[in-house]
Amino acid sequence: MRLRLVDIAQRAGVSEATVSRVLNEKQVSDAARDKVLTAIDVLGYERPARLRRRATGLVGLVVPELTNPVFPLFAQLIETALAKHGYVPLLCTQTPNGLHEDEYVEMLLEQGTSGIIFVSGIHAITEADTDRYARLRASGIPIVLINGHQPDVDAPSLSQDDRAAVELGVEHLRQLGHNRLGLAVGPSRYTPASRRSTAFAHAVERRPGLVGTAEHTQYTVEGGAAAAHVLLDGGVTGILCGSDVMAMGVVRAARQRGLRVPEDVSVIGSDDGMLAQYSDPPLTTIRQDVAGMSAAAVRALLEEIGGTPSPRREHLFAPELVVRRSTGPAPALRSAVAVENG
Repeated sequence: MRLRLVDIAQRAGVSEATVSRVLNEKQVSDAARDKVLTAIDVLGYERPARLRRRATGLVGLVVPELTNPVFPLFAQLIETALAKHGYVPLLCTQTPNGLHEDEYVEMLLEQGTSGIIFVSGIHAITEADTDRYARLRASGIPIVLINGHQPDVDAPSLSQDDRAAVELGVEHLRQLGHNRLGLAVGPSRYTPASRRSTAFAHAVERRPGLVGTAEHTQYTVEGGAAAAHVLLDGGVTGILCGSDVMAMGVVRAARQRGLRVPEDVSVIGSDDGMLAQYSDPPLTTIRQDVAGMSAAAVRALLEEIGGTPSPRREHLFAPELVVRRSTGPAPALRSAVAVENG
């Protein structure tokens, strides 16, 4: 389609003169230039050849299956950041019976990848064979690991602070009067799940009067429901989950037993993915700093590609408690208040 200055100007919120200056590569601010180029893309116009971004190289992004909304968010933010620097991102999604991580890596190497970012991959398994990453580094391929630190891998490593996440959840439930707490978390072979289980035990132990039970299950709705039935049988009134998806399973299981959320049982998710605020009830959750981690991962990879190695220590990102309507006062406290007011 032929570019119409008036359409682009209206979409970008700038003058037609500014659009003309961008198209003719005249001096304008970076912000104005970005607005005009974005408007051209959004309107479906083809950029003039001189304004097309030259690809700097290919970068692989290996993520788990996309059923957990946090992984599409990681993918979107990382891909956007890479594209801004001229890199072509190639999303490699692991699915049941699909390509294995090693197969994706082999394909990326054949394509001449400039680097690879791994999100919750094999590196997140506590007893993973890390030789695969050592071979990549020996071949000169820069890599970055997200959520699954491996101290013997020569690569930048970024993780959520799982201990802090558990502390936030436990303290929130304690302040609401809950003294029998449950943790529904993923398989113990995964580093984040193992860390959360250990942190949960320590958090409960440090708070007199609290009793805690942990259930390891799958990071799915069904896994959350299965864990919930066990925990509810044990009399817990507050459940902290390893993901928002698991929390939705906990809510489902509670309702199947005739329990109300949060009147009878409080539920806390994790990640604050796009579905958390739209669930029924909206989930109280521990927000993962996906934006910060994604930006840091891209920055670290570009530094590695540029020959400036990033520090090899694990970089921990602080979580944030987001309170919505799936948590409330413990049933005993709620009953006491009702009696007092009655």
